[in-house]
Amino acid sequence: MNPYILATLLFGLGLGTTITFASSHWLLAWMGLEMNTLAIIPIMAHLHHPRAVEATTKYFLTQATAAAMLLFASTTNAWLTGQWDIQQMTHPLPVTMITLALALKIGLAPVHSWLPEVLQGLDLTTGLILSTWQKLAPFALLLQIYPANSTLLIILGLLSTLVGGWGGLNQTQLRKILAYSSIAHLGWMVLILQFSPSLTLLALLTYLVMTFSTFLVFKLNKSTNINTLAISWAKMPALTSLTPLILLSLGGLPPLTGFMPKWLILQELTKQELPTTATLAALTALLSLYFYLRLSYAMALTMSPNNLAGVTPWRLPSAQLTLPLAVTTTMTLALLPLTPAITATLTL
Repeated sequence: MNPYILATLLFGLGLGTTITFASSHWLLAWMGLEMNTLAIIPIMAHLHHPRAVEATTKYFLTQATAAAMLLFASTTNAWLTGQWDIQQMTHPLPVTMITLALALKIGLAPVHSWLPEVLQGLDLTTGLILSTWQKLAPFALLLQIYPANSTLLIILGLLSTLVGGWGGLNQTQLRKILAYSSIAHLGWMVLILQFSPSLTLLALLTYLVMTFSTFLVFKLNKSTNINTLAISWAKMPALTSLTPLILLSLGGLPPLTGFMPKWLILQELTKQELPTTATLAALTALLSLYFYLRLSYAMALTMSPNNLAGVTPWRLPSAQLTLPLAVTTTMTLALLPLTPAITATLTL
């Protein structure tokens, strides 16, 4: 893609999210989300591959549906209450509609089925943008309307953690596994949203860091399925020994960074006298952990057969920058000791 066009599209992507962040009026927030969607569509379709075009079309249709629903709900809210302000959501009907529209935007269960299909059709760089940056604007809106609809958010959260764990079990394609991982993580964030928005923010930030490092590892290895992971030891032995740790951090095992948000969320749910919800969330985390362990096993403990019908993995120097990978990997593996400092900051 022409660098000038790419720069314009990325600027539009950033501007759309920033407008949504800065808005207190529903129309402006909707406009930011639309700019965001329209800016990423050419980036998604730039490969001109049928799979990429199909993924772009699916993405456009779901995002357009969610945006129309959001606009309709905000108009209904203005009609019922005379308010366009985001933080003045008092009527339960528009609040429920907007929550479901934003759930469709980010891919929460039960409106999640577009996400694995779309992510599978994209290259890893665009998939990374879709899994990280595109979640920020809808989350900013969810955080602003959080006080109402407690039962709906808990149902969405539990369903997402369950579907995210269950759906990834039988997958061999890494992008689909990462999509289901994304659904499960978003479920954890939504589960705690109404009780502790600062914890949701912490979970979102750790998710962004861990997903960033995972995508960069797969991009460096040029891996798109489990079989190509099994030959990565020949290309990058040091990185291959670190990657299982990154995946286990995504699964939420101590003493890695991914354990911190899960631990704090379960603690908060117990404090709110929701032990059943906390138990169910912890059990669904085991499902996710299973497929991360599968990836770790394929990467670190198996020798791949030599007749792979793929590109021969020559150990050529990669053109990809390794500094972002080094920084995010360090953060993914080593932030757990900072938990007391982080919790002190959250309670300020």
